[in-house]
Amino acid sequence: MAAVAVAATVFSADGAAATTEPAPRADPRPPVPAVAVSTPAAVAAEPECVRIKGAEACVGPDGSDRPGITIEDRANDGLHATVEYYLNGYLGTKYVIHNLGRKGEVRGNREIGKIVTFRAAVYEGNHRVRFGRWKTVRNITKYPIKRETRVTPASARSRSKACTSTKGASTLCFNERNTVVFACDTSADEYQARAEYFIAGDPTARFEIHQLAGVNTCGKAEHGDLAVSMYRASLFNHNRRVATRLYKYN
Repeated sequence: MAAVAVAATVFSADGAAATTEPAPRADPRPPVPAVAVSTPAAVAAEPECVRIKGAEACVGPDGSDRPGITIEDRANDGLHATVEYYLNGYLGTKYVIHNLGRKGEVRGNREIGKIVTFRAAVYEGNHRVRFGRWKTVRNITKYPIKRETRVTPASARSRSKACTSTKGASTLCFNERNTVVFACDTSADEYQARAEYFIAGDPTARFEIHQLAGVNTCGKAEHGDLAVSMYRASLFNHNRRVATRLYKYN
């Protein structure tokens, strides 16, 4: 528990909102991004990938066949492939893309940061059944997104078209001009705020933002020109859902 709180503070050196609240319990943290990273030459290289049984996750430059971060389902079973990742060396916000398509289909997001720490996982429903090792790559994209600093729930609401909240603890907000989604933690407790949503009317890819840094902090994901189509805010105790709203349609 203490290690998570320290990680959320240490990696806020570039301006993230520091918090004295203890971070909620979360998954074991990935290694510090300085470990096992690729070189700037990766900008012109093929995607960097990690594989486990049933899933392959890749991070690639714009000109590759896997631009951005992607996850491929590689097994014809009742499970689904997932990629979990952190951006720009900051461990206070975790991103997850669930590939709900069939075997051989690929889902992902082109908007990634200068540093991406990611791993592949396989889920059965909302239960993770296996996962691989973390891998970190640097400078893989020519135009990386930056991690915006000190985003609060109030500022996220003021910049958004729509918001939804659980019982005063978790808020999801988004706009639709260069689509940005915020997941904000608005309560000083041990629970974790999450945003769960779908993009561009596609029901086969569910996106999640897990905000780990504590009260009055927000995580942000970018999706370019693709609009949010269905969304909800949720609250979790570790991996157990304790509060949620019904999905809303945009």
